[in-house]
Amino acid sequence: MKARIYVTLKKGVLDPQGKAVVGALHSMSFNEVKDLRIGKYMEVELDASSKETEEVRLREMCEKLLANTVIENYRIEMD
Repeated sequence: MKARIYVTLKKGVLDPQGKAVVGALHSMSFNEVKDLRIGKYMEVELDASSKETEEVRLREMCEKLLANTVIENYRIEMD
């Protein structure tokens, strides 16, 4: 089974990388950009016995390693 994981900063958490990219875009005359936040995207292929088992394992992976749940949210999409 294949899954996609999206990790984004929670609202209110400062994103210095996103601010730097906005500044760079403005310096390149893309002044219509008001805000930008950087996140992570992962594709995971699992050999799981069921979709329910896969979802549980993916959540465990996110909680333990793939996302810092203090400052990040994550979303899982499964095929």
